[in-house]
Amino acid sequence: MAMTVHVDIVSAEEEIFSGPAAMVFAPAAMGEVGILPRHTPLLTQLKPGEVRVVTPGGEEQFYYVSGGMLEVQPHCVTVLADTALRAKDIDEAAALEAKQRAEEALKDRKGDIDYAKAQSELAEAVAKLQTIQRLRKQAR
Repeated sequence: MAMTVHVDIVSAEEEIFSGPAAMVFAPAAMGEVGILPRHTPLLTQLKPGEVRVVTPGGEEQFYYVSGGMLEVQPHCVTVLADTALRAKDIDEAAALEAKQRAEEALKDRKGDIDYAKAQSELAEAVAKLQTIQRLRKQAR
């Protein structure tokens, strides 16, 4: 029997995923991390991006997180996200619109805008779009 790690992906609103995984990939603040069963304990911040869960059968499942915390224990991985969505539930049109708005705000050097907020919104929109693209590649 292959070793697995239990994974919980939870947003402020609901539990998005709970079950066994052969491997988990997450967008940690310092770069993407890969987690296998019996991984050393770890606590780190997450940046906007994609969480990939590889099931014991080898299927990849994709989730978008807007940020949050990742806790890793040898037999359990917990993703506590501000916002978490299944890749198939992401509204691509809304993500494209948010990306355009953020890019326009960053180009407008004269306007009274919050650059940190615009950069954050741009990062989230790009992460959503990348998650959608990865899901489409997998479906082919």
